[in-house]
Amino acid sequence: MKLTKDAYLSLYETMLRIRFFEETARELMLGGKLGGFLHLYSGEEAIAAGVCSELTKEDCICSTHRGHGHIIAKGGDIHKMMAELYGKATGYSQGKSGSMHIADIGMGIIGANGIVGASIPITNGVAFALRYLKKDAVAVAFFGDGASNRGTFHEALNLASVWNLPTIFICENNHFGMSTPQGRAMKLKRISDRASAYGIAGVTVDGNDPVAVKEATHEAVKRAKSGKGQSLIECVTWRHHGHYIGDPAAYKDPAEQKLWLSEERDPIPRFEARLLKEKVANAEELDGLKNKVRDVISASVAFAESSPDPSPESMYDFVYMPDEA
Repeated sequence: MKLTKDAYLSLYETMLRIRFFEETARELMLGGKLGGFLHLYSGEEAIAAGVCSELTKEDCICSTHRGHGHIIAKGGDIHKMMAELYGKATGYSQGKSGSMHIADIGMGIIGANGIVGASIPITNGVAFALRYLKKDAVAVAFFGDGASNRGTFHEALNLASVWNLPTIFICENNHFGMSTPQGRAMKLKRISDRASAYGIAGVTVDGNDPVAVKEATHEAVKRAKSGKGQSLIECVTWRHHGHYIGDPAAYKDPAEQKLWLSEERDPIPRFEARLLKEKVANAEELDGLKNKVRDVISASVAFAESSPDPSPESMYDFVYMPDEA
């Protein structure tokens, strides 16, 4: 895939937005400013950036408990996201959802989900609705390697295949289902091999290469929108931190952790090196983008901290369907 300079830099900026948001949220959580659970996407930025760069506003995504990256890449409002983490009234759900349930229907973000694998069958429902409404759009399910062992995964792939739904399944294989290594939970080396059981396309790509992810998604979108079937794209990656903030990740081999965090594996410095080597941009341009994104994240924190708390009277707003009777 031949990309323009703008396309390359857009991928890079999206990855920066995700990384800086996540690392800022981590510092805030460790500093006692955020409550609840926080599952960071750091290290997996190339997947969200690559996938969502091939989606339109009409296309929909269903996310996971580790969903900040997906939401940012799909065009979510970073100010509203940060405010939601702070539990503020200006957040996406007026401070009621926290990190794991952010949604923006207008942007095609059907919602993050705290239940492992729940995004997969929900995405089929969205895909069915898109087809029923005659929308030229696809529905994308994000999930981890652990979720691919659940019944919901197999049922959803089978149903999507049988009904020929415009569904794309993105498996973010970060090698661990919480603390369980992939090799202890399945004999398969390539999760994408499971696609053949349902008669759909399956491919494994380097999940730390945004261009490789973008290329695979491009083909999957074209396939789905032309009515030629679904795709299972396995993106091999690595989460930099534990399963959640507070998890020391003692189950990870230190040497393997060091390798994946090196500049040769970390998706951001690796992509930076590529942009410089191929003369897509110079160091000054890349530094300018970093400063721009840092300013955006800093502004989101200021917005959240200056926002009002939800009022006690709003406790039940948007929780129950109003009684029309």
